[in-house]
Amino acid sequence: MACKLEYLVFPLLLSLLVSTPSVIAGLNATLCIEEEREALLKIKKDLKDPGSCLSSWVGKDCCNWTGIKCDNQTGHVLKLDLSHAQICMSPKNIFKQPRLGGVINPSLTHLKHLNHLDLSDNNFQGIPIPNFIGSLNMLRYLSLSNAKFSGMIPTHLGNLSNLNYLYISASYKSLWVKDVSWLSSLSSLRYLYMDFVNITSTPHELFRAVNMMPFLLELDLSFCNLLTLPLALPFQNLTSLSVLDLSGNHFNSSAPLWLFNISSLTQLDLSTSLLRGPLPGGNLCKFQNLDLSGNYLTGDITQMLETLSFCSNQSLEYLDLSLNLLTGNLPYSLGQFDSLYDLDLSSNSLSGPIPASIGNLSNLGSLHLEDNVMNGKIPESIGHLTKLYSLSLLRNNWEGTMTNIHFHNLTNLIRFTVSSKTNSFALRVTQDWIPPFKKLFYVEIRDCQIGPTFPKWLSNQMSLMDVFLENVGISGEIPNWLYNMSSKIWRLDLSHNRISGYLPQKMNFSSSKSPMINFSFNQLKGPIPLWSGIYALYLRSNLLSGTVPANIGKEMSHLWLLDLSNNNLNGSLPLSINAIQNLSYIDLSNNYLTGKIPVFWMGMQSLQIIDLSSNSFSGGIPTSICSLPSLSILELSNNNLSANLSSSFQNCTSLQTLSLGNNSLFGTMPKEITKNLPLLRELLLRGNTLTGIIPEELCNLHFMHVLDLAENNLSGSLPICLGDIHGFKLPQTYFIYDLMYSFVFPGFAPYTKHVDLILKGRDIEYLKQMPVQSSIDLSNNNFCGEIPENLTELFHLGALNLSWNKLIGNIPNNMGSLKDLESLDLSHNRLSGPIPPSMASLTFLSHLNLSHNNLSGEIPVVNQFGTFNDPSIYVGNPHLCGDPLPTNCSSLLYDSKDQENSTNQDDEKNERLGLYVSIALGYITGFWFVCGSLLMKRSWRHAYFKFVFDITEKIQVRIALNLARAKRRLGLERN
Repeated sequence: MACKLEYLVFPLLLSLLVSTPSVIAGLNATLCIEEEREALLKIKKDLKDPGSCLSSWVGKDCCNWTGIKCDNQTGHVLKLDLSHAQICMSPKNIFKQPRLGGVINPSLTHLKHLNHLDLSDNNFQGIPIPNFIGSLNMLRYLSLSNAKFSGMIPTHLGNLSNLNYLYISASYKSLWVKDVSWLSSLSSLRYLYMDFVNITSTPHELFRAVNMMPFLLELDLSFCNLLTLPLALPFQNLTSLSVLDLSGNHFNSSAPLWLFNISSLTQLDLSTSLLRGPLPGGNLCKFQNLDLSGNYLTGDITQMLETLSFCSNQSLEYLDLSLNLLTGNLPYSLGQFDSLYDLDLSSNSLSGPIPASIGNLSNLGSLHLEDNVMNGKIPESIGHLTKLYSLSLLRNNWEGTMTNIHFHNLTNLIRFTVSSKTNSFALRVTQDWIPPFKKLFYVEIRDCQIGPTFPKWLSNQMSLMDVFLENVGISGEIPNWLYNMSSKIWRLDLSHNRISGYLPQKMNFSSSKSPMINFSFNQLKGPIPLWSGIYALYLRSNLLSGTVPANIGKEMSHLWLLDLSNNNLNGSLPLSINAIQNLSYIDLSNNYLTGKIPVFWMGMQSLQIIDLSSNSFSGGIPTSICSLPSLSILELSNNNLSANLSSSFQNCTSLQTLSLGNNSLFGTMPKEITKNLPLLRELLLRGNTLTGIIPEELCNLHFMHVLDLAENNLSGSLPICLGDIHGFKLPQTYFIYDLMYSFVFPGFAPYTKHVDLILKGRDIEYLKQMPVQSSIDLSNNNFCGEIPENLTELFHLGALNLSWNKLIGNIPNNMGSLKDLESLDLSHNRLSGPIPPSMASLTFLSHLNLSHNNLSGEIPVVNQFGTFNDPSIYVGNPHLCGDPLPTNCSSLLYDSKDQENSTNQDDEKNERLGLYVSIALGYITGFWFVCGSLLMKRSWRHAYFKFVFDITEKIQVRIALNLARAKRRLGLERN
């Protein structure tokens, strides 16, 4: 019986084993719904997939496709995750993997059981978010973040009443919302991220809609272009809100108190939101993360920290108040924040020392106090912070010394920075000191003493990438162990020390990513090293000699920044430089280079800055320079160049600074200067032999703020339109190039931008980020005519020099309108009239020269004029009086009256003399006219005497008759 049973069971088991795979396969096949698989294939067809991220979407088993998850029981697709990180993950480099694009097929709506949809981090090239997504009413999770959608977010998303997670973060504000009322329908929402979405609704409408989400835990509305915050509390139902991010908006107001009184809120980010006013109060004890950085908040930080120290629950883990206007000291009670992990108080105006209680912050990992005015000694208790990995103490007023003890237990330190503005701080460790940390990758020590020997303790660091040891008193040669670490180094700055010796001709930068080396302002000598693979090389102000290597373009083809200025280099520029295709700027100024400027610039299409000033280059200026599409600064001053300016610089449409001073340029200023140099800001042509007039087209350079045409042979009158140049009406301008490079490479030396100007009677070199005065210098030319009245409309003009010309007329009456004027030189002209009273309002004026003109009247004595005690300012004006001249105005007035009376008396004498002379001349003329004619002609003479005798007889007869009549009347005749 048993044997029979055995015979029966064995075939049955065998059949089961044979049939099991087909059964399992059949079960698996039913997991993928045919309709949904077809819908997925239609979706794939309309998507652009350059990286073949959906290559697994083949076959019938769609539930095993990448990014798909199905229900184990029903087989319906529940999750569609097409995010870049999920489906395009490459083991080599995920960031270089092409992203999905194309369009979203409406077949997506056939996935009726879908509860999770993620399309984030793709590139849909600006198409709008499809409206039909709003019909997927089973969705609980929806992410469309950073997928390059654009346009208005569809209100249909308000139909997703089951949604718990909504992520619609945009790129560059390409998405916008006008009516946010649809948000109020998402009553189940717990996480809402809409950062970088341009929300045009009023904040009251927005917060009213948000208030309809009672289960909301996290809300991100950062960089949404919100302009105001409601003053009253709009959150009445949000009793669960834990995380709120409103950073990057433009509130431009104080932070309302209700933000800090939401009882459930533990994380609040209001950074870079233009908040003003005092530090907010309210219930701060509940916060774990508080970020108010990058605003304009004021107040004493001491009181805020002391208030927080009284909290019974010390839960604060992250506090960032950097980049504000805060004052005060760090209180001793700071040591009670035993949960604090990250503290950033940088870029304020905090003062006082670091309290010794800082050593009690056992969980502190990052401490940033840079850019304040803190002073005193750095406490040794910092060495107790065993979890500290980042310590930044740059740009304060530290005193005293840091020693080995300060680093005693800092085993996790990976980033350390310190500097002192007072130069009274030192870092002194023993020569054989071995630090407790081994993974330091960033060290920045500036403006303090760690020398004279090189800090050997750095040689023990295994991960060192960034080393900045600027102005720290190091002398001697660079040790070999530092050169041996070159394969790891990214940035190495040893500038402003006393390092000597020769640089090695070869260094191994093959393993480093774009290394940047700065050895400027030392005493290094020898030839230029050829370090292949290097990205930026600064060797400014050393003792290097020889020629620029002929093969520099081949050996250093990756260079982007090259500064070899202020050395002893000679010879000509090698042609191989043209092979450095990515070179952005080259500075070879202040050397002894000779020959002609090459014409090869066409190969370096990335060049933005060329500085070859203060050398001995000769010949012309290559026209190929203007073919560089990004050229912004061209510095060729102080050479022996000779060229006709009127035909040079055709179509230099990107040029902003053109400096050609002290050469032998000739010709006239080009009339097409606006067309050829439309963006010009600084034009410096001093010390050449230019002739002709200033063309009126120059006035169309609206960005101009520095104009120096001094020491030429220019003539004609000053263009009236000079007063219309917009650039001179703007406040002082900073060199934007330094700011740009400092932003890209924080802490690293940018191009040393410089402009030489003759201001206040002396040569001033503006460097780096110094504010550059708007200035006009037309001195030492042959200009004539009057000073244009509308020059006084250049309200922010900082310096005006019109000396040594032939200008006439009066000083403009409204000269006092130049409220920012610091330097004014009108000397050696033919100006007349009084000093305008309005000039007394030039309260910034510190240099004045009106000498050698024909000015008259009394010198003003109020405001700045009371400080001008040098008589040479006014010498050569004989009719000026008052301090500081020896001529007294009253005596000058008395002398002028005497001179006037004397002049009147002389005038009377002259009139009387003139009368006598005229009478005599008349008598003589009449006598000879009558008598002379009678003597010359006898007939006239006889006729004349006969006429006289006849008249005489008639007169006698008439007299006799009249006498007879008179006697008869008087009765005398009877007697």
